[in-house]
Amino acid sequence: MPLPKPPAKRASLLSVTDFESQAAAKPAKRSPRGNAEVAAAAELNLYDPVSLAPTRAASPAPSAAAAPASSKRPEPKARPAKPRGSGPAKLFVLDTNVLMHDPMSLFRFDEHDVYLPMITLEELDDHKKGMTEVARNARQVSRDLDALAANMSARKAHGSMDGLGEGLPLAHTGHREAAGKLFFQTNLVNVTLPAGLPQGKADNQILGVVQALRDQQAALSPPKEVVLVSKDINMRIKARALGLPAEDYFNDKTLEDGDLLYTGVLQLPPDFWDRHGKTMESWNQGGFTYYRISGPLVPALLINQFVYLEAPGAAPLHAKVTEITGKTAVLRTLREYTHTKNAVWGVTARNREQNFALNLLMDPDCDFITLTGTAGTGKTLMTLAAGLSQVMDDRRYTEIIVTRVTVPVGEDIGFLPGTEEEKMSPWMGALDDNLEVLAKTDGGAGEWGRAATNDLVRSKIKIKSMNFMRGRTFLNKFVLIDEAQNLTPKQMKTLITRAGPGTKIVCLGNLAQIDTPYLTEGSSGLTYAVDRFKGWPHSGHVTLARGERSRLADFASEVL
Repeated sequence: MPLPKPPAKRASLLSVTDFESQAAAKPAKRSPRGNAEVAAAAELNLYDPVSLAPTRAASPAPSAAAAPASSKRPEPKARPAKPRGSGPAKLFVLDTNVLMHDPMSLFRFDEHDVYLPMITLEELDDHKKGMTEVARNARQVSRDLDALAANMSARKAHGSMDGLGEGLPLAHTGHREAAGKLFFQTNLVNVTLPAGLPQGKADNQILGVVQALRDQQAALSPPKEVVLVSKDINMRIKARALGLPAEDYFNDKTLEDGDLLYTGVLQLPPDFWDRHGKTMESWNQGGFTYYRISGPLVPALLINQFVYLEAPGAAPLHAKVTEITGKTAVLRTLREYTHTKNAVWGVTARNREQNFALNLLMDPDCDFITLTGTAGTGKTLMTLAAGLSQVMDDRRYTEIIVTRVTVPVGEDIGFLPGTEEEKMSPWMGALDDNLEVLAKTDGGAGEWGRAATNDLVRSKIKIKSMNFMRGRTFLNKFVLIDEAQNLTPKQMKTLITRAGPGTKIVCLGNLAQIDTPYLTEGSSGLTYAVDRFKGWPHSGHVTLARGERSRLADFASEVL
């Protein structure tokens, strides 16, 4: 078939006949069934009927030309989200603190419906001003509610009385996991609460709304269970005292139980060599011994996880998982930082977990490291020693950046004068204590030598505030985030995404010392990061179990 004539001028359109000649089905060669499928696939609507309207009027197309337009495939229908729960759908009444704690909580109730009392919107409006995390969350919730309520006028046009009677679909803004609806309080509720509860308090008004909804649902068939969701413990206690079901907000928790948190360390079974020795391969490379194992233990391993086997009368095995391929895994022995010849800036490991942590901190392939443990386990000291060694000796990073959450244990001391670093200096007492320990490790330098070394070390350490981290990018930096257990998951994401090429981030924290309100061990940003990064080839985690600060601190951690 000859090709159509080339266009006579630039950007001119081909005629309808030329399009049809190219898209027409070719003569049958094999089977009629296969050619029918090819012909159906060849019928493409390659032209715009609006732009070609004058051409059609000038030269009418044959009857076959209407076939492509009439054989359009039907548009795929959106599949409804399947409910995750097996029971009936519930109606959850959200307290204001839930929305300010997690702005995405509206979309995390699966197939259940969400109800917002009017007093909740009033409290959101009161907290939206400012630059705090609570104010940002309140503004985010307001934007989500505005996007959901944008189709109210369309619902009124279709016969709904106020656009809200049937509820607003929560999946309207693209959150497909939310299969329920959002309801607003549009009517005044008159409920008589016990005389001991003041009528003007916001919490008591929400309790009145929950009571009214229960009475309203009791008259329906089938009734929905009405549940109050609040982060306020006293609010839940008052609700249960009135006979109203109340629950905490659980969707912010990464783990239900803190004991299930990934520790980064696995003890091998005593019969490890007997069960895996026959099929094991071993070789030496670069001063390390590698073991390739296969067996039932492999599915339980993760990349950069540490394994150990200590049996009486046998040499201990301390190794790290470096590769997992199919049903095999590769273990590599560790560098012994317990020996003084491998000391890091004068610091040696005093126990097994500290040796594991130093192997991670000194590994250039690990970009993100998390260390958890009780007070006195050496988290900050080892991290600072590893950072100084890689900044001053190896020149792997240009400087150390230290930051932490400024959450006071007692009452706040008010505004602090000076520059950003001077304002942060009261919060960095732990940094000064550890630098003092590291400065004393150089015993032969003398007083003047230690002073000069201390000044040089101070010049390589920058103290930054978290309030000015957004928008920054760290290049070839060793970033230390202290007291990371007080971070929310959103704040943790903000800090980790600051990392540029060649940057290592180390997060330290004690999950037993959380000072941020509404944060628990299961919902902390440190727990969130540990759970999300486990198994990534460029991250590692170690839970330090044994304190090495002093016998007094160790005993106090156990009995107090």
